[in-house]
Amino acid sequence: MNDWPEGWSGGNRGNEYGRGSANAQPESARVMRQVRRGPQAPPYGAGVPPQPSYTGGQGYDEGQNGYGQGGYDNNGYDGYNTGQVYGGGGPVGPEGPDDGRGPRRAPNWRRRIKWTAITVVTVLVVTTVGTYFWADSKLNRDVDLSKVIDRPAGGDGTNYLIVGSDSREGLTAAEKKKLHTGSAEGKRTDSMMILHVGSSGDTLISLPRDSNVTIPSYVGSTSGKTYPNTGRQTKLNAAYAEDGPTLLVRTVEYNMGLHIDHYVEIGFNGFADIVDAVGGVTLTIDKGFKDSYSGANFKAGKQTLNGEEALAFVRTRHAFAASDLQRTKNQQKFLSALAHQVATPGTLLNPFKLYPTLGAGLDSLSVDKDMSLWDLASMFWAMKGVSGGDGTSMNMPISGSTGGNLLWDKAKVKTLVNELNNDQKVTVSGN
Repeated sequence: MNDWPEGWSGGNRGNEYGRGSANAQPESARVMRQVRRGPQAPPYGAGVPPQPSYTGGQGYDEGQNGYGQGGYDNNGYDGYNTGQVYGGGGPVGPEGPDDGRGPRRAPNWRRRIKWTAITVVTVLVVTTVGTYFWADSKLNRDVDLSKVIDRPAGGDGTNYLIVGSDSREGLTAAEKKKLHTGSAEGKRTDSMMILHVGSSGDTLISLPRDSNVTIPSYVGSTSGKTYPNTGRQTKLNAAYAEDGPTLLVRTVEYNMGLHIDHYVEIGFNGFADIVDAVGGVTLTIDKGFKDSYSGANFKAGKQTLNGEEALAFVRTRHAFAASDLQRTKNQQKFLSALAHQVATPGTLLNPFKLYPTLGAGLDSLSVDKDMSLWDLASMFWAMKGVSGGDGTSMNMPISGSTGGNLLWDKAKVKTLVNELNNDQKVTVSGN
């Protein structure tokens, strides 16, 4: 009887073990070892069936036709008919092979938005705080109002004295020629304004430089010497030329009876730099004019002024019959346009415009020692509001002149000061 399974030997092989064998029976060393499904199969990858174990020289494990129960079946090799591949990674689903990490989680958009918002807010806070300290360090707080003597009592609201000086300090000969400033020594004031900020509406009052005033007693800002009141009368801008900001404040307070809380001054060069930094200021000129003294040469209509042109516009007085009174009106008009230009989103939200504008403005300002950035911002927004129609802008009420000096209307000035001190709506009109 043939011991080999049916169909495993060819017709010409007889009982040979293998091709080329000379023995009728297979050598013991060549006897196929018994195949046994071991219970302790090594841990193959997922889906790999346990492999058979062999016992040397004993043939296959017991079972029909010499096959073990776990051996080959009638349809082929055990395990192969299941469709499994050795070493495979298990069943493959529609999402691709299982890499052992589980399905990918969907993005948590709420969490992402939350952390994005926190990052943006943090950057804004840090930038704002940094900008505040940077700007605060650039303020020139060199005016000491504590040196002003015999001051009137303060009222409601806040009063700023805003001065545009004609200081040539820091200007080269070429810049003086370009800006038509001349080469006069010392400093004078080309413009003076009082801005009252209060709850009943803000008021901007221009003080003509040719206003006739009495120089009161005062303490010299540098000498410390007391100068008595001799009743001397002169133009208002002469007080500034005589002893600077502290005597100017003292003179305004004495002649008006109004307490000045803060002082702000800007020079020629600083003013032109601010205008250029903001990209020019657009305004409409009702009637064209020329002035060889200031270098003004304007046609009527809407136009954008650069720093040099803006300075000529606010300084011109010889071209007008009303002289200094018309100049103060032009100054108010220009400051209105400048405030609106600075406050546009194109400036405030553009760091390439905002920081140069802040830098030019803060570098050129001289303020009192108690001035804070908050006070300065309050002044700026009040000026913008006044020019936007939310407040009142006017010239000091004038009753006549001495020929060269303008006389204030004392009755109207008294009413005006009373309304400002009590933070009331101003009813007085100016020239």
